[in-house]
This record gives sequence, C-alpha cells and structure tokens, in this order.
Amino acid sequence: MQEFWLLIKYLFLGLFQGVTEPIPISSSGHLVILQSLMNLEIEGIEFLVLVNFGSLIAVLIIYFDDIIRLFKNSIGYLTSKDTRQKDDFEFVLYLFIGTVPAGVLGILFKDFFEQLEYVETVAIALIITGIALWIIRNIRGSKGEGMLTWKDAIIVGLAQAVALIPGISRSGATIVAAMLLGMKQQTALRFSFLLYIPVSLGTMLLSVDDLLADDLSTFWLPYLLAFIASVFASYFSLKWFMNIMERGNLKYFAFYCFIVGGLVLIFL
Repeated sequence: MQEFWLLIKYLFLGLFQGVTEPIPISSSGHLVILQSLMNLEIEGIEFLVLVNFGSLIAVLIIYFDDIIRLFKNSIGYLTSKDTRQKDDFEFVLYLFIGTVPAGVLGILFKDFFEQLEYVETVAIALIITGIALWIIRNIRGSKGEGMLTWKDAIIVGLAQAVALIPGISRSGATIVAAMLLGMKQQTALRFSFLLYIPVSLGTMLLSVDDLLADDLSTFWLPYLLAFIASVFASYFSLKWFMNIMERGNLKYFAFYCFIVGGLVLIFL
C-alpha cells in the first residue's frame, strides 16, 4: 500500500509540474506551496531535473517544425549567405544571447536563489507576476521575428534571469518583457519557449554530477511515472496556453496570481 501511494504522489507531482510549467503562474513557486500545504518532501534535485526534462520534451514536440526550419536556415545562411535565411539565423543567435543572463546568474547565485524557496517569498513573487501580466493584458505588438534586435534578446534574457526567483514565472516574465518591447503575441510566445530549450538543457548538464551521485534504484518507477505525466501534461498545457495567447486572455492568469499569492500570505 505504501508503494502504491508513493506512485500516486509522484504521478500527481509530475502532472502538477507539467500543467504549471508552460503557463505564467510559476511551476517552481507552486511546488514550494504544494510541499508546504500537503507536507510533501521532494527527495533530491534529480526529480526536478527529470520533470523539467519532461516539459522540455513537450516543447520540442510542439515546436519541432520551427526548430528544424531554424536549424536548416541557420546552417544555410552560414554556408551560402542567402539573405532569405538571415532572419532565422539571427533569431537563433538571439536565442543564445537571451540564454546568457539566466545561465550566468544561475551558476553564480544558485545557492542564493535556493534560499528564497519560502512560501512568503513565493506569494509576493506571484503577486508581482500578476501585476506584470495585468500591465500587458491589452498590449498588441507589431514586431515579428525578422524585426528583433540583440537588445531585445538581452532584455528578455534578463527577464528570464529574474524568474530564477521562486514565484516569478519564467514564461510570464519572458512574455511580459517581449510584449513590452513591442513583439507580436505569437512572436513573444515562440521566443519565450524556444528560449526555454537551451536553459533547460543547460540545467540538465549542470545537474549531471548530482544525478550520477544519487541512487535512483528505489525511485525509478515513481520517477518514470512522473516523467511521463510531465510530458503529457506539459504538452496539453502549452497547447491550451497557445490558444489563450491568441485570444489575449492573460488577465485571467493575473487574477489567479493575485488570488493565490494573497491566500498564501494570509493562511500560510
């Protein structure tokens, strides 16, 4: 019976991570709240790495065609200097530029950000996320992929770095920054989630030593279940969020962040 409930626990955590990762409500912040609310303890960093890898798989599936096009055109531009492929090459370059701030700050201040994993910090950060989402609720940009600059990439990258604080949504921070810079909603969404790919891969690489050091023999089945749940939940959650972005209903996520942040401050 204990093993059964262990499987249920990790299935729930995988689903929870998968649903909250793509949408702008901070999956890391919600995991902190969930652990406090349900007296759960997530054993080791390998679980978080694994479920985030599940979310990465979902992003790769959804944006597979974009990734292949960007890769082919970038190689094509480097080899032939075909100006028709320049926009895609620059888009990839900007993705790498946008990755730098979070990568550098994540490495240098990893311990500091881990010390912020308290429900009070998460509650305040969720309210800040809600305010940011409310500010952009009616913005409709005009800047497409071919109009981006290295300054746009740096600013969105800095926004992603701010999301290292638990409760600040990564997707929310990057989309807010992108839309404030005048990007179209679909451009902001695509840049945000393609930017997630190198960050997620970098996190995994930095965690390889921890993964190899931990004995996963006891938890391989619960972790596998959580991983599969994360892939499916992330896929459908991101698809749903893409539809929300098309309709411009980000204000509802702002309301959600206000309500959850306020309730956590009052009751936890």
